[in-house]
Amino acid sequence: MAPHRTDQLIRPRVASTRSVGVWLLLTSIVAAVASGLLMYERIQLWRDADYTTACDINPWVSCGLVMDSWQASSFGFPNIFLGVVGFPLAILVAVTILGRVPLPRWYWLGLQAGVTFALGFCIWLWSQAVFVIGALCPYCMVVWAAVIPMFVIVTARNIATGALPVGPGLQKFSADWWWVAIVLIYLVVVGSIILQFPQAFTG
Repeated sequence: MAPHRTDQLIRPRVASTRSVGVWLLLTSIVAAVASGLLMYERIQLWRDADYTTACDINPWVSCGLVMDSWQASSFGFPNIFLGVVGFPLAILVAVTILGRVPLPRWYWLGLQAGVTFALGFCIWLWSQAVFVIGALCPYCMVVWAAVIPMFVIVTARNIATGALPVGPGLQKFSADWWWVAIVLIYLVVVGSIILQFPQAFTG
């Protein structure tokens, strides 16, 4: 009975193959749609420099302003290309997971590397938008909102199953509190936006 109890403690339901697949599929679809909308707006701006994007709402909420910044092409090409290519691949991975195809550890570690890069890049873009550019891109924020649970849940799964070797304390912590990590990150992002852009909410 003891081993079964320990297994229950360190393997949250969110770490089950089906749960990870569902979460990854939903978040990837949301991020892919937002990336597609961003690509559409970017193309319109290439065609017409005077084009007003659908998410140019006010001086503080403006996709166009953000897309005109150097941060929007961090690697020498529009960041949008990363999302347009990456998130459909994540959808394919999610479908593979839901299809109950046995996946080796290296595959999960590759997925971990992908979602870790995505979160790290989103954190950098958030900091640039909020504290440097001084404008928010709604479609970009949808991508941030999708990547956060994507990263946390894949990480929780990999910790719970031993794909990421950690101590039992961290294993139990991630099993019990993975959802708190999502909430806390959301609160930090929302709080920073409210503090930095009070005009956007008060008029």
